[in-house]
Amino acid sequence: MTLYLGCPAWSLKTWVGNFLPAGTKQRDYLAQYSRRLSTVEGNTTFYALPEASLVERWRDETPEGFKFCLKVPQVISHHKRLRQCEAETAEFVDRLQRLRSRCGPAFLQLPPTFSGRNLGDLAAFLAAWPRQLALAVEPRHADFFGGPAEAAFDALLREHAAARCIFDTTALFSLPKNYNALVADAQSRKPRFPLRHTRTAGFAFVRYVGHTDVPLNQPWLSKWAQQVAAWLNEGHDVYFFGHHPDDTYAPDIVRLLHTAVQAHVALPPLPAPHLPPPSLGEQQALF
Repeated sequence: MTLYLGCPAWSLKTWVGNFLPAGTKQRDYLAQYSRRLSTVEGNTTFYALPEASLVERWRDETPEGFKFCLKVPQVISHHKRLRQCEAETAEFVDRLQRLRSRCGPAFLQLPPTFSGRNLGDLAAFLAAWPRQLALAVEPRHADFFGGPAEAAFDALLREHAAARCIFDTTALFSLPKNYNALVADAQSRKPRFPLRHTRTAGFAFVRYVGHTDVPLNQPWLSKWAQQVAAWLNEGHDVYFFGHHPDDTYAPDIVRLLHTAVQAHVALPPLPAPHLPPPSLGEQQALF
């Protein structure tokens, strides 16, 4: 069992001088990031599939044990809605396979209009998906947060050993819309559904969107630490990604989680960041 911690990306310029060493060049962002955290969401593949040579370069720049969780391209998930997308899926699978041991679970985000009526399309897609490649599926329709469609969705994922991606926005939506412009923008783009802790595969996949003031995430992260520790004790890997309205502070969120989980299970230490995380007062000054 392994706890993989990561952020939505590896290339934020605002990380240079705090999470990444001062003077880090853009070409070295991934190498530096992958020596501080153990996984990353590959959201770039949602918009365009990279050349095979670039994916191989990503693989070679990262240490053994690091995992890329590449997002299924939108042409598959949103444009074709999982239908008649065999060629595009095969090309994406090729990129995943080129990662070799660096390949973590791929991440399929369903469109907001993908409802219980579309479960047949998901079933066909999962049946054709290579079983040796782990996959997490994130629902974004109300059908999958209550009632028979949710039960059918979870059963389908279990049948194909796919994880239900848990997208936790409760901390974000605890803030009033007028808190600041960053919060208002994030709330306008993120879904708001009841929190689930459902595990449908041999690993768990969690995306957590935090409170803007990093230390104030402690109540939510303390609860997550108990759940993460339980999964780890059951022998399951856990992928946990920290998001923040200003992702400059996303690494601080996952570091807080790491500390909280350590109160329950033994974990290897994280490499020290270049600078200590900002204090609550510093963040309030920013916003």
